[in-house]
Amino acid sequence: MSDDLHLGELGPREPAPRRTPLGIAIVVGAAIIFVLVAVLLLPSGILMNPWFHGDRSSGAKRHVTAAGTQLLFGPAEQAYASSIHIENIAMGRAENFLNQEVTTISGEVVNAGAESLMGLELTVEFSDSLHQVVLRESRSVIDPPALAPAARRAFEISFEHVSTSWNMEQPTIAVTALRLATTK
Repeated sequence: MSDDLHLGELGPREPAPRRTPLGIAIVVGAAIIFVLVAVLLLPSGILMNPWFHGDRSSGAKRHVTAAGTQLLFGPAEQAYASSIHIENIAMGRAENFLNQEVTTISGEVVNAGAESLMGLELTVEFSDSLHQVVLRESRSVIDPPALAPAARRAFEISFEHVSTSWNMEQPTIAVTALRLATTK
């Protein structure tokens, strides 16, 4: 058995390439930009926008409520949306059991149209003093049983994380999806 171990010749090593401060700054800058884009655009932007998830072929926007009801916002639903009125809006603020401030909006949905509503989604937008949207959330407020024509139903929506830059004015509320009883 040979005890020869050949490691090769050990000589001067070449120094490892050095990272320049400019290269590090570019990588850190790109990471910061990526995080800012993800934080500022994605929650209220392209990926979370309900229009992004719609059916582009028919022009209908599709949403699904917590109860599993599929809501649409195509031409027929957009036309019917003008028959839906939000009345008796009231706002309140309170603390939850975790000592977090919760903002609530309550009101009544009135179906002034001629068809029953199987589902309804409202989008609420809170703005700052420059009238820029600081929070936009969509919530389902009508699930089965259907809301008959000329009927009204109370709703309440709670928001746990309203931006401190909110101008404390009443947010805008818009119908962004619905399902008529005649829709299959």
